[in-house]
Amino acid sequence: MRVPFNRVAARTAVDSARSTLAALTVSVGTVGLAAATARPGLLAQVDQHAAAVRDSLDGDRTPLTAAALAGYAEGVRAAALEHGWVPPAAPVDWSQPDWLLTRLVAVCALARSLDRD
Repeated sequence: MRVPFNRVAARTAVDSARSTLAALTVSVGTVGLAAATARPGLLAQVDQHAAAVRDSLDGDRTPLTAAALAGYAEGVRAAALEHGWVPPAAPVDWSQPDWLLTRLVAVCALARSLDRD
């Protein structure tokens, strides 16, 4: 049985996006979202970042997808690395997380909401 190439490529892209989001969730999302649950101020920041991400991806007019969120997260992280950002080597102090970590946790929160739909 032959599978059309475009169907194989699309599935691979979805798998890649989900893999990227899963890795992001493991690295900062799970811990960051748990910290946000315990810290109302951090939760508010994550919510604001999630709204900004949704806005930049035109999420009010088109549904968010795993591919869009993964691409966004990879782009933000790549830009930060180009400007000298270094991923944390030690546990993050979630009382004062940097902008990038808060943004990435917001992407994880949005990705989690995709799984619920």
